[in-house]
Amino acid sequence: MKEIRDFIQKAEKFLITAEHALKLGDYDSCASRCYYAMFFMVEAVLLTKDLSASSHKGVISLFGEHFVKTGIFEREMGKALNDAYDKRLIGDYGIGFMVSEEEAREMLETARNFVQRLKNYLERWMEEGKS
Repeated sequence: MKEIRDFIQKAEKFLITAEHALKLGDYDSCASRCYYAMFFMVEAVLLTKDLSASSHKGVISLFGEHFVKTGIFEREMGKALNDAYDKRLIGDYGIGFMVSEEEAREMLETARNFVQRLKNYLERWMEEGKS
């Protein structure tokens, strides 16, 4: 499915942007790009069940309901997405609060793993001929 591949490509591009932001010392932007990389992968995974939502919280909720609670992904994956959402809000909108270098580094590592796990799932799904 082209839309799934597009989401994967966009997520991978955002991870690269997050790496650049980290190198520049822009930890807020790093956190934001990490979250969006994860978010796009979740949107792609939701398409495998013909699901979509009109808000970030809706996407996060659907992922939890259909992929975490069902055991497809571990609870830690849902927690990682929620934590990334919270840090993205600080990075994008926080005044007086900033994402630290350590938080940005940890978030980048988490986002890389998250994106790879969901990418593996999607590749298996597409190989099964369901695209």
